Amino acid sequence: MTDLNNISFIIPTQPLFYQEVIKNSRFIVHIDHTPDIASAKAFISAIKHKYTDANHNCWAYVAGNPNDSQILGFSDDGEPNGTAGKPMLNVLMGSGLGEITAVITRYFGGIKLGTGGLARAYGGSLNHAMDQLKSAEKISKTIIEGISEYSHQALIENILSSYNVFDIEKIYQADVAWKIIIDQRDAPLVISEILDKTSGRIKFNCPD
Repeated sequence: MTDLNNISFIIPTQPLFYQEVIKNSRFIVHIDHTPDIASAKAFISAIKHKYTDANHNCWAYVAGNPNDSQILGFSDDGEPNGTAGKPMLNVLMGSGLGEITAVITRYFGGIKLGTGGLARAYGGSLNHAMDQLKSAEKISKTIIEGISEYSHQALIENILSSYNVFDIEKIYQADVAWKIIIDQRDAPLVISEILDKTSGRIKFNCPD
């Protein structure tokens, strides 16, 4: 049984657009699901390209498991140090979500907000956007590999129909070799039920 991702956390399920005006400055928030740093950087680049005429495109990301400090990043993009990217990152980290990137585009409206005002504006507009974000638990997946007799295949597939199986591959030779991608939480139950109902006549391959 091979773990694909054994940590459960919440992720965005669809992109979000939000905007508000604070003292004549327009703050445009874009949020998206970004499973890794490469996709986070690609998303940031796309937003910057879309708003090339903006004064600032500030960003923050948690590009993976929210408990992993190696996948955090932020930028003030020309705003005073600590007034944009860090407040945004604080909001993301406080949400507990992972695999998420936020970019806030600012069009300056002629009224200076000051460092405290900027931090409140960036953090606050992102907080308001997060209130509208749709999210869901990331399902941890595991691979189970096994070999069974042809006579057991229908029984095994009947057992699997009661669980959250994402994919199954089968190779028909002298016996049936199969590989299942399944919800990790279900894996021990599946193995136990298959062994029980086949009287232990299934061989499971455990690469790890």
